[in-house]
Amino acid sequence: MHHDISGVLAVDKPAGVTSRRVVDVAARAFGTKAVGHAGTLDPLATGVVVVCVGHATKLVDFVHQLPKHYVAVFLLGRSSPSDDLETQVTVEEQASRPTRAEIEAALPAFCGDILQRPCDYSAVHVDGRRAYALARKGREVVLVPKPVRIDRLVITAYEWPRLGVDIVCSSGTFVRAIGRDLAASLGTTAVMESLVRTAVGPFSSAGSLPLDQVTPESVRRALLEPLAAVAHLPRMSLAGDQLDHAVRGGLLDCAFAPARAVAACDGSEHLVGILQRHESGRYRLRPNFRGAG
Repeated sequence: MHHDISGVLAVDKPAGVTSRRVVDVAARAFGTKAVGHAGTLDPLATGVVVVCVGHATKLVDFVHQLPKHYVAVFLLGRSSPSDDLETQVTVEEQASRPTRAEIEAALPAFCGDILQRPCDYSAVHVDGRRAYALARKGREVVLVPKPVRIDRLVITAYEWPRLGVDIVCSSGTFVRAIGRDLAASLGTTAVMESLVRTAVGPFSSAGSLPLDQVTPESVRRALLEPLAAVAHLPRMSLAGDQLDHAVRGGLLDCAFAPARAVAACDGSEHLVGILQRHESGRYRLRPNFRGAG
């Protein structure tokens, strides 16, 4: 495949495969090492992994801003060190069995902007080490709660011990921790039995390429323009002297000030980079797909 290929690909990851493996398979299909993913999905989980290729790898941070949609199933009255089925599960002998109404009443406390303690078995760094590496050695892991946003938390099914939920949340949210904390607020425990990421912003399962169908031919057909990665940003068209000035690294006034970032396109609606607000209040292309930055 042409080495200047650039764009975004949504891949449907099966269970038992790492997000890194998705990147490796895509890199082989594209014939380039310039491939990265925007948001890890645990090996046990399935669903959408957004892969950025070529110049678009510089847009990963913007894809991280997109909300993520999950369908999860928790088993109540059970706990494990990893908050899922990856480690030894302990079943509570006389578990409290909350009613559906009690669970419904507890949900609002976990919606909106909240502080969430990451899972002990996670890739969060603790003193330069991954939390899961310390947890596996039996070391105590002290993790600081982090701000996350949960826009949707709805029960889809409940029959003890299984609780199905539909979730829309920000990047950095641990779905396992939602189950852990919700159960704790109800006087019980929970482990995550299954997790499907059905969408990342506009990238949905329906529009994703199954991993076992990722080939040089299929990725060429399925690859989206880099602009698809930043569809949530304001968009400004640049032309003539203004475009030349921006591409050379010059500062611009922006129609969308004071937005922090604006997708800059040429007259053909191709993304030329992201106009990011400079300390002067004007804007500079960072990244700049036509120049060096």
